[in-house]
Amino acid sequence: MDNLPSGTTWYVETVANELLTALGVRGVLFEGDTPYQHVQVLETTPFGRALVLDGKTQSTEADEWVYHEGLVQPVMLAHAGPRRVFIAGGGEGATAREVLRHRSVTDVVMVDLDRQVVDLCREYLPNHHRGAFDDPRLTLLHEDAMAYLRDAAEPFDVIIIDVPDPLEAGPAYLLYTQEFYRLLRSRLRPGGLVVVQAGPAGPTNVSEVFTAIAKTMATVFDQTHASRVFVPSFATMWGFVAGGIDGSPDVTGAAEDTIDRRIATRLKTTLAYYDGVAHRGMFALPKYVREALAAETRVITDADPLYAV
Repeated sequence: MDNLPSGTTWYVETVANELLTALGVRGVLFEGDTPYQHVQVLETTPFGRALVLDGKTQSTEADEWVYHEGLVQPVMLAHAGPRRVFIAGGGEGATAREVLRHRSVTDVVMVDLDRQVVDLCREYLPNHHRGAFDDPRLTLLHEDAMAYLRDAAEPFDVIIIDVPDPLEAGPAYLLYTQEFYRLLRSRLRPGGLVVVQAGPAGPTNVSEVFTAIAKTMATVFDQTHASRVFVPSFATMWGFVAGGIDGSPDVTGAAEDTIDRRIATRLKTTLAYYDGVAHRGMFALPKYVREALAAETRVITDADPLYAV
């Protein structure tokens, strides 16, 4: 862009219509195409190393822990003792890292379609995965997550969907449909929980994909709970939606001291973002979000997928 300060290489990303962010870039560690998407691994000045897929920032060293703790820890700590966990996506390894903090976990199956992205993250983003790929409890597969779950013989205590937003022609849009959520429900153990990353959830973009994802999940699961965190490198609030079946614990229900006690006794390492106070803020949705969720009528199906472009 002509009006950016000279002498610096800039990465410019479209956040919304006529809204851009610009980051100073010290170096490009990788840029290229896989069979599924365009990939960049950038060394940025404000946020450290960043993974960018199809022109959208997925995570950065400076604040990935806000996103990944916010996605993983509420459902993991709400469950009485998760042992078997499924992850769709999560190529950086940080989602697996958060799951593997839990002493109760014995088996994590991570299915990410794009082997090259995972290999790049393993090489260039060590501060994201922090050795999670080498944990013997992790089984890493490179195949279609939907096909894997259809054939899975053993159900899961917790299922985590950490794939890119439902973009037209992107590799993951069919993992946001009513049909896929029904498949997830069928693969839960009694009392199990699902959580989905649900896209931007700020004042200008809450109805882009977040509310439709929440509406779609509410047609499948007996209980759903939406939450948000602010991720600085995304320049907006970011949403998650948890779902449970009959007999699943209420993800929002624990008191602050209960959550703090669970963190202290059930996790091997400390957290940087999530605790009892943060939990209360994540699930205390402001009025405009509650109104947008109540007004949403779209249900995402295989026949009528939601495209955010």
